[in-house]
Amino acid sequence: MPVPARRLPSWAWVTGLTTVALVLVAVLAVKADKGPQPTASASPKPSASASAKPSAAPDESAPVAVPDGSGTGRRIVYSLAQRRVWLIDASDASRRTFEVWPGTVSPAPGTYTVGTRTEAATGSDGVEIENIVYFAVTSGVYVAFSNAVDGSSPPPPEPGAQTGGVRMKAADGDAIWKFGTAGTTVRVVK
Repeated sequence: MPVPARRLPSWAWVTGLTTVALVLVAVLAVKADKGPQPTASASPKPSASASAKPSAAPDESAPVAVPDGSGTGRRIVYSLAQRRVWLIDASDASRRTFEVWPGTVSPAPGTYTVGTRTEAATGSDGVEIENIVYFAVTSGVYVAFSNAVDGSSPPPPEPGAQTGGVRMKAADGDAIWKFGTAGTTVRVVK
C-alpha cells in the first residue's frame, strides 16, 4: 500500500526561498566588494559619449548678461522670464545676480521704487520670511523681494492663491536687503 506524500507547509517554502535569496545576495556583495573600485579623478576627462548639447541647468559660474532695456544707473533689475535679479551699481556694473522664485502675481514690466522694508514677517503662505523689500502693488497684492528664514524655496501655492513674494536664497536676501534701500529703482523686464 502506497504511503501518501506529505506536503511541506507554505511557510516552509517561503522561509527556504528567502534564506537562499539572502545567501545569494551576501555572496554577490562580497564578490563586488573584492572587485575593482571606482576612483575619483582630479581632472575629469571628456567622454566619447558626452552630448554636444549644453546642459539644461544654468552654469552659475558664467556671468549672466543684464537684459537690454533695463535702464541705467544704480538699480535692481528683475527679469520675469528669466526668474532672475541683478543688483546694478551706479557705474552700470552688475554686482550680483541670482535666480528667484516668483509668486503667483507679478508686476507689469516697468520702473518701480523700493518703498517700505520690513525685517521679518510671516508670508501669505505661512512661511517665516525676512529681508522684505516692497516695490510694487498689482491687483491689490503687494509685491516684494524676500527670503525664507530657513533658506527654503517656497511651497507650491494653494490653488487660486495670490502671492506677491519674490523669494530667493538667504544669502541673496541679505544682499538685496543691503542694496535695496528706500528709493532704490527696481526695473522689471519681461
